[in-house]
Amino acid sequence: MDNAATTKIDSRVLLKMKPYYLRHYGNASSIHALGQENDLLLKACKEKIAKIFQANPNNLVFTSSATEANNFIIKGVMRANREKGKHLIVSAIEHPCVLNSARELEDEGYRVDYLPVNSDGLVKLDELEKMIGPETVLVSVMAVNNEIGVIQDLAKISELVHKKGAYFHTDAVQAVPYLNLDIKKLKIDFMSLSAHKFYGPLGAGLAFISSDIKIKPLIVGGGQENGLRAGTYNIPAIVGMTEALILSYKERVAYIKKVKTLRDYFWKKIKQTIPEVYLNGSVSKRTPNNLNIRFRRIEGEAILMDLSFKGIYVSTGSACSAQNLKVSSTLKALGLDPADLNSNIRFSLGRYNTKAEIDYTVKCLKETVKRLRQFTPII
Repeated sequence: MDNAATTKIDSRVLLKMKPYYLRHYGNASSIHALGQENDLLLKACKEKIAKIFQANPNNLVFTSSATEANNFIIKGVMRANREKGKHLIVSAIEHPCVLNSARELEDEGYRVDYLPVNSDGLVKLDELEKMIGPETVLVSVMAVNNEIGVIQDLAKISELVHKKGAYFHTDAVQAVPYLNLDIKKLKIDFMSLSAHKFYGPLGAGLAFISSDIKIKPLIVGGGQENGLRAGTYNIPAIVGMTEALILSYKERVAYIKKVKTLRDYFWKKIKQTIPEVYLNGSVSKRTPNNLNIRFRRIEGEAILMDLSFKGIYVSTGSACSAQNLKVSSTLKALGLDPADLNSNIRFSLGRYNTKAEIDYTVKCLKETVKRLRQFTPII
């Protein structure tokens, strides 16, 4: 029940990757035949990915993760465009890799504004319009929030940002295959993706880079990706990411129908079975796999651990900050009561979940909540 953290790799994807570990293992930067075969393969992968997102294949940069892609874009665009200005805007509910990149830039003397959201988790466009000025270089707003699954209106945000003369980046890690991410139609300048969120391999990310905008590389070295990202290409992971993307959009309609049916059934059963439960974020403008729920008068970590002992794996928020056990910046931005900030559980469904698993989870959840509420000091 934690598919927003990572997904199980699709067996068809793994099958596609296998030959590039065992037979076609050439370094794509080598000039001999084995290497050049994989150089051609990289170009073919970019062509296939570009077709899905209506992008120019020359604007794609392979990375090791979306965290790297976000760091690369946020820092690279700001550092390369100092003559334009030193002002960055990021939403208050961005992934930690975006928020921490912004804080690092603040330490370097850049000015950063954090765009607030309403109680549904949607960015305040009127506030954004006030924030953007002549010095604003980049605005970064994630397509789908990793904790509460809320979908932002990328078209409206992009239109406003460009009208004001700034550039637009979106972290679209949680958006595949739920959104039709048409780069041209949405007028997105920069975008980040991560393969392991859509049944691809770990260790493969992607950055969409507008060729018309200056950007400074984050990793320098051998000159791969036209000097924008050095390092030997992870050919098996790139092949896997490409195949996973193709399958995700090819099977999109059936997949979305399945996870939405399961999600709606799950939420209905929880509301019928457990008192004092509330949904975090917009009910309608959210991905069909996400349920982020407040269980009043219980610590979310206590629920998580109890369910884990029963073979049910969930999250209290961003998987990247699970070891810190800090209050979620996303939930704080929603304006929740302080007593509720640590009471949430994120359930994120995926391709391999079943109705039987939902029924078992509700049964265990009912027992867990009833037992834990007996010990709570919160009235």
